[in-house]
This record gives sequence, structure tokens and C-alpha cells, in this order.
Amino acid sequence: MIANPIFWIIPIASIIGLIFAWKFFVEMMKADEGTDLMKKIASYVRRGAMSYLWQQYKVVSIVFVILALFFAFLAYGLHVQNGWVPFAFLTGGFFSGLAGFFGMKTATYASARTANAARTSLNAGLKIAFRSGAVMGLVVVGLGLLDISIWYLVLNYFVDEPVATHKLVVITTTMLTFGMGASTQALFARVGGGIFTKAADVGADLVGKVEAGIPEDDPRNPATIADNVGDNVGDVAGMGADLYESYCGSILATAALGASAYLSAGYDLQFKAVIAPMLIAAVGILLSIIGIFLVKTKEGATMKQLLAALGFGVNVSSVLIAGATFFILWWLGLDRWQWISMSVVVGLLVGIVIGKSTEYYTSQSYKPTQDVAGSSATGPATVIISGLGLGMLSTAIPVLSVGVGIILAFLFASGFDFANLSMGLYGIGIAAVGMLSTLGITLATDAYGPIADNAGGNAEMAGLEPEVRKRTDALDSLGNTTAATGKGFAIGSAALTALALLAAYIEEVKIGLVRIGQHVLTFTDGTTVEVAKADIADFMNYYQINLINPKVLVGMFLGSMMAFVFCGLTMNAVGRAAQKMVEEVRRQFREIKGIMTGETEPDYERCVAISTLGAQRAMILPSMLAIIVPILTGVVFGVSGVMGLLVGGLTAGFVLAVFMANAGGAWDNAKKYIEEGNLGGKGSDAHKAAVVGDTVGDPFKDTSGPSLNILIKLMSMVSIVMAGLTVTYSLL
Repeated sequence: MIANPIFWIIPIASIIGLIFAWKFFVEMMKADEGTDLMKKIASYVRRGAMSYLWQQYKVVSIVFVILALFFAFLAYGLHVQNGWVPFAFLTGGFFSGLAGFFGMKTATYASARTANAARTSLNAGLKIAFRSGAVMGLVVVGLGLLDISIWYLVLNYFVDEPVATHKLVVITTTMLTFGMGASTQALFARVGGGIFTKAADVGADLVGKVEAGIPEDDPRNPATIADNVGDNVGDVAGMGADLYESYCGSILATAALGASAYLSAGYDLQFKAVIAPMLIAAVGILLSIIGIFLVKTKEGATMKQLLAALGFGVNVSSVLIAGATFFILWWLGLDRWQWISMSVVVGLLVGIVIGKSTEYYTSQSYKPTQDVAGSSATGPATVIISGLGLGMLSTAIPVLSVGVGIILAFLFASGFDFANLSMGLYGIGIAAVGMLSTLGITLATDAYGPIADNAGGNAEMAGLEPEVRKRTDALDSLGNTTAATGKGFAIGSAALTALALLAAYIEEVKIGLVRIGQHVLTFTDGTTVEVAKADIADFMNYYQINLINPKVLVGMFLGSMMAFVFCGLTMNAVGRAAQKMVEEVRRQFREIKGIMTGETEPDYERCVAISTLGAQRAMILPSMLAIIVPILTGVVFGVSGVMGLLVGGLTAGFVLAVFMANAGGAWDNAKKYIEEGNLGGKGSDAHKAAVVGDTVGDPFKDTSGPSLNILIKLMSMVSIVMAGLTVTYSLL
């Protein structure tokens, strides 16, 4: 039985989040979608997005069935894994996909309504776009916490362990495995959606803007519908699945670390340490809802004022959750609750710093992006050089802030004792939970971006008044910055979560050893310790996880390599699909008479089909590599090799992801800065150079970069699920 009724706050908060998501969806659907032409354009995008998503789900379903059967074989055939793993894996993937589906369904209905609302005022357009983005935010956190609650109840009922404290360890480590399902689905969604959207975007830009000299989102461009479809499948469905697994992964890893850190403190205190991250997330849902209602702006607002409007809602929610955390941990009665609460505050502050840093480097309101725009005066080459340099420089603040955050979170929770590893790692995990606790509103600011982008496309294709397009352009530019901020936020949370997952991996190794009948660790000096009583330091010593172990070093090289190979595969996939798109757009301009005069409608569906096919084929190899490499590393190099792989992947992947996201965001907004009338405006040589830079940056910021944070966590999740196989069958 669940000893404490406090637990029920968690599922109740998740249901409240889902109720408000439904409320915002219903309110959005009541808004007017605009003219018949606006409705027609929106229906093209909606149909293309749903068609792509169903096709993706078919491919992913096959992969999931194969993996579930493999896990079942490990559990019931080789007996090296918990029997609940196949089922947890499937539900994690299902809920992750469901979150992306609901978010994309909302976005495809919201874009025309946002454009129509912008005919009235800037604030009206902002309200519909942001509230529609909030549907995604609240669906992700609501479904995530509901899934966690259900699994906790199921496992608490069925897991049969004689010792109550050990039962909590088994429950929490088993729950971690549904995070692998969420991560796998998220990676397919991110990679597939990213390839789709950028193939269409690159094709539309290179042929439409540069060669034909027509505006962005011009209805004469055959790739423009595919481009708008891509915004939804990549930046909405993909991002939703991505942050769903980040959110669940941070909560589950911290719960597992809490069960381990408080193992000897008695069941009551251990239970409270386990549900503490869940309670913080639950209260975060309620406070995110408050923040959502605070977002509003005035007519004619500048970019900084629009950013401030969104920032006000996010900051209020963050301040409130910081205060609420102190009350929650005091109420639970955890030892040193004040200092563990400070770890949560550290996580929130790191998230804010990364967000502000990303905003500074990617918004056209600030000098770095304006400098990239200025470099366009001498051609595309200098734009690309300037953007690459900016991206590299922009890694400093996020890396330093995460580094400081890790040290402070560890010290606060451990009592300023580096030897107290278990409590220190629990502090790092709970800092990640703090960073993601207001995901309901921070994801709303992210999902808002592609909705505003599609609204601008709808306004352009429907031939709305210049004033409307000016408003949608302002909303779109804001969306580019919030999307870049959201990517930075996701990457930062991935770094903290992956570090917590490293510790959770050791806990799973411990359970794997017990499962195969090894109850004693024998060290090289002949001393022994019982597996059940061994701590993380004992396992580090037993497996010789140190920097002079060649297995660790090889693992680190493999992990670093994976980040670059993964990016190379996804970048090349975009390039190949974009080439086919360019050829198709050129063919239609050449062969279909009357397109340029507006007398004939282009074949939009053909372009959607090209992007769909390119994405479906190309997403399988990089996604499967993220699963296969950790398994093979474990089988060949054992636990020490896997730890090296995860450390190498985390460090290289984190820095590379920040670099790619910020460089891509700066190139995009440099182009927007010129389009606002600076440096010659649209159609100038500077603008054409900036378009080339934006085209290079597209797969940086929307395909490879944001997929890396999922790669980092998926390799960790796969390693955790495969821990039993690793300790049983490793060759070296």
C-alpha cells in the first residue's frame, strides 16, 4: 500500500494540466479561421502533417515491436532483465507519441486562426498562438506525470520484495525503463521531422527566394506547403516528444537516486525522497498554468517587448516554483530540506541563464546576430564564417553555467561533502527536475514558434493586408528566438538529466548482479563487500572506472564519435532530400505553365511526398545507431566501457548541440533582420547572402542540433535497460 496520501497530489495535478490543455484547445477552435482561402491553405498543411505522422508511426511501430520482443527474450529467455521492461518500454513510446500528436493537431488548427486574429491586433494573434502552444506544454507534462503515477501504482501493487526499502529501489529502477521508450520515439520524431522540414525549407528557399526571387511562403512556390507541414512535424510533434522524455527522464532518474540515497533511512523517509521530484513537477504544472494566463502584450510592441511579455509568464512561474519547493521539501520532512531546495533553485537559475544566453546570441535585437547580418555585405562565405564563429563562442556561457550548476547542486545536497556521492547526485537530479518543473509554460513558448511561422505563411499565401503580414512577421521573429531558447533549455536539461542517469545506471548494474546470483564484490586487493551494501564508489573501484583504464578511454572516444557521426548522417540526409526537393521545384516552374503568373496551382502534394519519403528512409540508421552502439559497447567493453561511452557522448554532444542550435538560430534571425528593411532589405545582395546562411543553418538548428540531446539521453536509457546483459555477457 502507498503509505502517504500526499502521493495523490501527483496524478491530480497531471489531470488538472490536461483539463486546462483541453480548455485552451476548445477556446482556440472557437476562434474564426478566416477566409475560405485561409481555410483551404490550412487544410493542405493539416492533411500533409497528419499523413506524414501516420506514416512515421507505422515505421516506428515496427521498430518498437522488434525491440519489445528483444527485451522480452532478455527477460524471459535469458533472465537478465526485469519482466516489466517490455511493457514499460511500449507505454513510454506510446505516451511520447501521443503528446506529439496532440500538440501537432492543435498547431495545425491554430495557424490560420492566429493569422486571422492578427488582422485585429498583435495581442490577439499572440494570445491564440501562445495558448495553442500551451496545449502542447500542458499535454506533455500532464501525460508525463500521469504515466509516472500509473506505473508507480502498478509496480507498487505487483512487485513483491520482502524488504520495503529494497522494493522502492526495484520500482524506481524499473520505471526508468519506460524512459527508453519515450527516448526512442522522441529520436525518431525529432530526426524524421527535422529531415522533413529542412528538406522542404531548403528547397523552398534556394529555388523560390534565391533563384525565382519570390517572397517566402509565396503560394507560387511548390515547396511552401511542405515547408509549413515540416514546421509542425519537426518543431511541434518532434519537440513535444523530445521534452516529454526529458521531463520524465529527469523525474525518474531523481526518484531512483532518492531511493538509493535514503536506502538506510527507513521506508517513510525513502518514500518521501522518491516522490519529492514528482511533487515538485506536480506543483510546477499548476504554477505554469498561472504563468500562461499572464502572457499578453500591446499593439506595436517591439521584439524586446514581445520577449519580455513571454519572459514575464515564465519568470513568475519560476519564482513561484522556487518558493514552493522549500515548502514541499519542508512538508515532506527531508533532512537538510533547505539545502536540497537550493539545488532546485540552482537548476532553475541554470535554465534561465541558458535561455538568456541563447536569446542574446540568436535574437536580431542584439549585436551578435546583427554582426552576422552585417557580414552578408561581402557575400555568403563571410555570413557562414561569422555564424560558425558565433556558434562556437556561444557555447561558453551554457557550459560554464551547467558546470557551476552541477557543482553547486552537488554540494548543497551533499552537505558540502564531495565524499557523500549518493546525496550529491540526488541534488544534481533534483536540479534537473527544477529546470524542467515549469515545462508547461516554457514548452508553450517553444511550440508557439512554429504556430506563428505557419500563421505568417498562411497570411502570405492568402494575400492578407501588409499590416497583417507585418504582425505575423513580428510573431514569427519572436518564435525563432523562443524556439532557439527552447532548444538551449532542452540541451541544458539533457546535460543534468544524463548525469543523473549515469548514477542510475550503477544502481541498475547492482540489481543486474543480484539477478544473476552475484552477491559479493571482490576487489583486486582481496577485500570484499556485499553487493546490496555497496555504494557508487565501490562499483567505480570494482569496475576500475578511471581515466587510465583503456576501456573507459575507448568508450569516451566512441561516445564523442557518436555525436559527430549522428550529426553527419542527419545533415547528409537533409542534403539528399533537399536536392530532390530543389529538382522538383525547378521542374514544376519549368513544366507547369502558369505557376509564376498565379493562373495554375503548383503540385504541393508531390513536394510533401518527397519530404516524407526522404525522412522515413533517412531516420532509421541514425536512430538505430543510438540503440545498437551502447548495447555492443556493453557486450565488448563491459560496465567501464559503457560509462566512458556515456561520458564522451554527454560532453561532446552537449557542446556540439549548443553550437549548432545557436549558429542556426543566428543565421535565421540575421536573414529576418535584413528582411525588416536593414542593410538593403529583401531582394538585396545582402539578403541573398543571408538566405544562403539561413539555408546552411536550417539542419543545424532544426535537425542535427536538437536531436543530439535525445541521443545523449537515449544512449543512457539503453545502457540502463541493457545493464543486466552487460554484467552477464561482457567480453572484456
